[in-house]
Amino acid sequence: MNVVIFALAELLRDYLNLGQLESEVITAVVTFTIALIIGWIVYLAFKRYLSRWAKNTKTTIDDEILRNIRTPVLLFAILLGLHYALDSLTFLSPYSETIAVTFTVSQILIVTFIITRIINVVTSWLAQRARRERRVSEHLLFVLRQIIKGIALVFAFLAILVVFNIDLSGVVVGLGVGGIAIALALQNVLSDVFSAFSIYFDRPFEVGDFIVVGNYSGTVRKIGIKSTRLQLLQGEELVISNRELTTTSLRNFRKLKRRRIEFRIRVAVDTPSQKLKRVPDLIESVIQKIELAEFERAHLKEFGDFSLNFEVVYYMKTSDYNEYMDTQQKINFGIIEAFREEDVRLSFLTTKIFLQE
Repeated sequence: MNVVIFALAELLRDYLNLGQLESEVITAVVTFTIALIIGWIVYLAFKRYLSRWAKNTKTTIDDEILRNIRTPVLLFAILLGLHYALDSLTFLSPYSETIAVTFTVSQILIVTFIITRIINVVTSWLAQRARRERRVSEHLLFVLRQIIKGIALVFAFLAILVVFNIDLSGVVVGLGVGGIAIALALQNVLSDVFSAFSIYFDRPFEVGDFIVVGNYSGTVRKIGIKSTRLQLLQGEELVISNRELTTTSLRNFRKLKRRRIEFRIRVAVDTPSQKLKRVPDLIESVIQKIELAEFERAHLKEFGDFSLNFEVVYYMKTSDYNEYMDTQQKINFGIIEAFREEDVRLSFLTTKIFLQE
């Protein structure tokens, strides 16, 4: 594009008999005008066409990104055109290096500003989603945003140092040593923070899930940066580090699709064999009447010391613990009523004493 502009300027100078200075000024003005027009076209494309396309998508994140970067993109195009315009003026040749450095640094800052605005939009969208779905703490997203912005600013700082022809070996070594020192000093804290990121991205559990960790079982109330809070069944709140949660085995009952239930019924030893054979059918009829229960099997499994033990297995169609307990209670009541109708006695630990005169 510069070659075309310079050729047009030469033709215009020859046609109007202009001097070198006037020709250079005209070249600079034309260059800046073309850059300004291109920047304005890009701005209008962002504002009208791309924004209209973004409105047809399912999410609003693309709308926010386009709305936040269109003005910085226009400013970037203006600075680029102004740079080329001033570069065409020969009387500014002694200051060409300073001008180049100034505009390059300005462009780096604008690009960094665009990246940080995109980061803000993405993290704000994730925070709104987390607030709506109650999956993770917003503080975790805030820390993630600050870390990514910090990395972007560090790279921008290093790029500016390269523009000023500063040797980066000492800077890189200093950053490395400082990073190692900070990492050693905050080893436990950083471990919990990275574990929080692992929990967020891997999602072994979410807010509202009922989990079992070691000897503790409770509902997840909050996932923080350093720790997670559980509401235990006993009522108290347990604060456990994220590092411990990611390095140990845990059971998540919220992920449970079907709950397998196994229990035993002890029948009196002196129950007649005809009634014993009817026990599995009685249990099956009781469980099949319950909507959330799916009967699997019922068998006379073993002979106990004081009873005949039947093993019963069924599946719950929900993972809710309270619904499971309600269902088990209905099954127990149903079995008691069915056994009473058939005169089948449950066994309890009893002692018989035989007296001999």
